[in-house]
Amino acid sequence: MLTTSTELFKKAIAGKYAIGAFNVNNLEIIQGIMEGAKEKQSPVILQVSAGARKYAGSLYLRRLIEAAAEGNPEIPIVFHLDHGEDFEVCKDCIDNGFTSVMIDGSKHSYEDNVALTKKVVDYAHSKGVVVEGELGRLEGMEDNIKVEAGQGSYTDPQQALDFVKKTGVDSLAVAIGTSHGAYKFAMDANPKLDFERCQAISDLVKIPLVLHGASSVLQNFVEEINAYGGAVKGSKGVPEAMISEATKHGVAKVNIDTDIRLAMTAATRKSLKENPDNFDVRKFLGAARTAVTEMVKHKIDILGSAGKI
Repeated sequence: MLTTSTELFKKAIAGKYAIGAFNVNNLEIIQGIMEGAKEKQSPVILQVSAGARKYAGSLYLRRLIEAAAEGNPEIPIVFHLDHGEDFEVCKDCIDNGFTSVMIDGSKHSYEDNVALTKKVVDYAHSKGVVVEGELGRLEGMEDNIKVEAGQGSYTDPQQALDFVKKTGVDSLAVAIGTSHGAYKFAMDANPKLDFERCQAISDLVKIPLVLHGASSVLQNFVEEINAYGGAVKGSKGVPEAMISEATKHGVAKVNIDTDIRLAMTAATRKSLKENPDNFDVRKFLGAARTAVTEMVKHKIDILGSAGKI
């Protein structure tokens, strides 16, 4: 069933677990995610980025997600806009069936971010839709998000409190050391998330926190991609132990996109390499779908949301 994140996040905060927010781009990804959620009896967030809307079309994605909800009535599903860049995009999604939207004003000045976020919140709340805001800037590149190294900034706890008071957002994406894409850290770097900062923000704002750029860049997928002709070199993500730890510090939603891409790419490359005479797309896309299911089940265990429907 389609729902907002309000009650799901309350339960997650109380239980110190998080709900996976998985980016969707096509039928196989949605089917794979839902099969994983069903097997694990976990609520799930299906989120659509600007890149997904451009690739698949909003109407197609909406109908696919509605089908997922109809086919899995026992699974709570949040239909979420990821990184909405302006009011018009958010309004369009609110008016067309989304139950949750993110307005990402982090590229603007603080004052403009507040004004834009409040405008979206006021409209969304009038329609029963919840809003995620963002304060601080994550480095890295994914879809239409690109922030060069050295241009990011951590979220300031006191500013976060002011932001939440002025905007009325329902959840807040924070910058505590994660980054977008498959190359989050140098291979010789020691990944570190600022959990003290995260806890301080949580204690002050008293709303659910969101972790973007949290894919772990699972190395078994990277190795499989490279073994079957790929060239994904030097990739490194957030250790899963750190993702689990974040759920103890007010994080109720964890975004996962890169790990889906890697899982699908690895399975597709392997299938095509091992079956060079195959031209039935259902076979390699079916393998990719199964890979998504297994990866999602693994992530649900890491986040602790299994059995929480």
